[in-house]
Amino acid sequence: MKTNMEDIDQLIKETLTEEEAKFYDDLEEQNLLQMVSGIFSGKNSWIVYLMSVVQVIFFGLFIYCAIHFFEVETTNDLIKWGIFGTLSLMASSMLKLFSWMQMDKKAIIREIKRLELQVSSLSGKISE
Repeated sequence: MKTNMEDIDQLIKETLTEEEAKFYDDLEEQNLLQMVSGIFSGKNSWIVYLMSVVQVIFFGLFIYCAIHFFEVETTNDLIKWGIFGTLSLMASSMLKLFSWMQMDKKAIIREIKRLELQVSSLSGKISE
């Protein structure tokens, strides 16, 4: 038996019906840009749009705090702008992690669907 992934995919496609093969092709591995655009679709796309807007706002707040941090003279003001800048950058990073976790979740779901399709194809062959 050949162990090359393309050969295995070809064997799977040969056992599937035309409709199942089209569905299998839709589940292929995605590049980074496809994964990023994929999180903006689906039931919860509104929350991803909202998180993206909030993330940009927090990053803008960080830039604002950084500019003021380098302009002030007193130590108390340095501490104040430094803390606000750090907190806004941390918030922006946490929202970015949320987006990356959503991309990972969609990739895992796609792989589970591929496995389900392969199992149903194999069970159909065994029952024949």
